[in-house]
Amino acid sequence: MSFDNDERADLRASVRNLLSKHSDSGAVRRAITTEHGYDEALWARLCEQIGVAALATPEKYDGVGASLLEVHVVQEELGRTLTPSPMLGSAVLAAQTLLLSGDDDACARLLPTIAAGSVTALCWAGSEGWFRFGVTAAGETLSGTAQYVLGGDVADVLLVLTDDGLFEVSATADGVTRRRVPTMDPTRTLAEVTFDDVAARRLVSSPDLVDSIRTVALIALSAEQVGAASAVLEQTVEYTKSRKQFGRAIGSFQALKHRMADMYALVETARSMSYAAALSGTYEDAVIAKVYCSEALQSVAAEAIQLHGGIAITWEHDTQLYFKRAHGSAQLFGQPRDYLPLLNSEAWR
Repeated sequence: MSFDNDERADLRASVRNLLSKHSDSGAVRRAITTEHGYDEALWARLCEQIGVAALATPEKYDGVGASLLEVHVVQEELGRTLTPSPMLGSAVLAAQTLLLSGDDDACARLLPTIAAGSVTALCWAGSEGWFRFGVTAAGETLSGTAQYVLGGDVADVLLVLTDDGLFEVSATADGVTRRRVPTMDPTRTLAEVTFDDVAARRLVSSPDLVDSIRTVALIALSAEQVGAASAVLEQTVEYTKSRKQFGRAIGSFQALKHRMADMYALVETARSMSYAAALSGTYEDAVIAKVYCSEALQSVAAEAIQLHGGIAITWEHDTQLYFKRAHGSAQLFGQPRDYLPLLNSEAWR
């Protein structure tokens, strides 16, 4: 089922065409070995030719003025190819944090650079996970360590969420230490950012800022998961058409047809869940999308491993990359089990 109107269909076609030329399997594998962990030239093309980093930024801040549905399309396409990029961390999380904060001065200073492709990172989670801040504020001085920071090692500006509000820090400020950390998913880089009595600029912060950011984050991530699940399903179907056993393509065996039909049902249901969340924009629907899309991608990737046989677990084959993305993305912004109590709570019934 398609949720695209004509404009989103054109956007999808443009992004897919660009990625097909510059982000195939070989290009992705080369990108993850670079200093920044992504192809800077490809990111520049995505920003300059299509304007992906400016999509959901208002025109008064040099953006396109589109909606998060357009961001959803881009996230799906990036997920299909596992393309490493600053899209989720900078163009989505950081940009939306600024907009949701209501700080007009910060938006005017920072959003035009994000829209142009410059990287800004949001420091959020602590050592106990995504529901505890890693950094504390004493006045306008920050201390502590933020974990799992998307683009934290390459960002020019850091936005920092604390119990005392939102702050802005230059990535090169005295007392800031950044390092990239090992990840299960090599196509997504994460960093640890430590603040040792760092002077920061306090930004405007609304009371519901964290829940609003979390909503955007979960929806954007679910879009990426849908794209990845769709791609690995398509690759599996194609493989079963060409792989022969007992003189027949294995895709003709009824048992395997049933398994791929189940994979298809998971992908399409996940797509519906993700778009429902994007259309409603509510925290409740975002949580549902997070839980369902995380589990759907893990199931589809696991089935793909089985249906590809032994080649799927070799480094040379791409299926293992989708499997790692499935399990890595399930942890991002909190594991599904972290959200299940919310779905069962009386307040949501």
